[in-house]
Amino acid sequence: MIRTALVIGGGIAGPVTAMALHRAGIRATVHEAYEGTADAVGAGLTLAPNGMDALDLLGLAEPVRPFGVPMTAIEMQDWAGRRLGEFGNPPGVPPMQLLWRADLYRVLREEAARRGVRIEHGKRLVSAVETPEGVTAHFADGTTATADVLVGADGIRSTVRTLIDPDAPGPAHAGLISFGAKVRDSGLPCTGGRMPMSFGKQAFLGYQVYEDASALWFVNLPHREPMSQAEARRTPAAAWLAELRPKFAGDRTPAQQLIDRTDPADLVVVGSVENMPRVAHWSRGRMVLVGDAAHAPSSSSGQGASLAVESAVQLARCLRDLPYGEAFAAYEHLRRPRVEKIIAATTRKNRAKAAGPVGRVANAWMLRAFSRLAKPERMAWMFDHRIEWDAPVPAV
Repeated sequence: MIRTALVIGGGIAGPVTAMALHRAGIRATVHEAYEGTADAVGAGLTLAPNGMDALDLLGLAEPVRPFGVPMTAIEMQDWAGRRLGEFGNPPGVPPMQLLWRADLYRVLREEAARRGVRIEHGKRLVSAVETPEGVTAHFADGTTATADVLVGADGIRSTVRTLIDPDAPGPAHAGLISFGAKVRDSGLPCTGGRMPMSFGKQAFLGYQVYEDASALWFVNLPHREPMSQAEARRTPAAAWLAELRPKFAGDRTPAQQLIDRTDPADLVVVGSVENMPRVAHWSRGRMVLVGDAAHAPSSSSGQGASLAVESAVQLARCLRDLPYGEAFAAYEHLRRPRVEKIIAATTRKNRAKAAGPVGRVANAWMLRAFSRLAKPERMAWMFDHRIEWDAPVPAV
């Protein structure tokens, strides 16, 4: 019977995993590599209805909800602002929630503390040693910690993933670099909960304007070579804004107005948009992966955080009901087909965004044709996904 767990990584997936394990009767401690918290770090993200449902199972949806703004539909446009199609949630499914990563991180961290989950900072994992009785994590500061199992929630550059499989792949550059910002006064009319997204001649734009004329925007800029966030941030924010503005000179969208009204201090420089190739091994012995460490769709999916929460809940269910070896097998059986289907769809989106001028015209034509045939009900498998917490998990 599993009684204790070490969770490596204190971002989004880590605290949620620890709270899910706590609900399953397993005492978990979170070990975060960085010395301090990340209260002001990160860009905008979406929590899909399936992610909110998974949070609700842990009593976390209500603390998170006040920080989200509903996104009722995505309206795809071409460079001239012409409508290519609109994609919304299936009938009866709530809208997605648009929020800032920093807000979500802070709420989850505070809620974990309130529930008695300990988060230790400055604990950079370097190795793990297994015995018949448990697994011991060794940290860079010379300390150790031991528990029944170790969960890698340490993101797309996971150390735990390489401990499980030294040949595991790392993230792949999607041919785009990304930026985002809040704008306090966009001077634009409210988009009514909709997010227009346009395939510009040289870059991809998404934005949403709220009732008070404030707005959120993001840009995916084709960029052949990968660029880490640290490399991208060596260029001052004002210089990036000056570089982005002419990319939309030939477009009939509000991109230039949004860029002009952006305070450089509010620009979030993300760096490369990355896809995670298929991870062959999610577990080994007493170690297992969760969230982006196992399955990382790029930000184009709108599902990264939601899939991480789903996996945290399913992993906790499996460890509640089965010995760890059988639990890890059942967890992967439940999760892998779903997440890989979503990742495949996201990879196709990124190729369209990174395409050249001819490819962009072809993509717009195909998108217009697809939108006429697509029915929201066909996306129910993605958004209307519910986990039965109380149902026992059978061995695979």
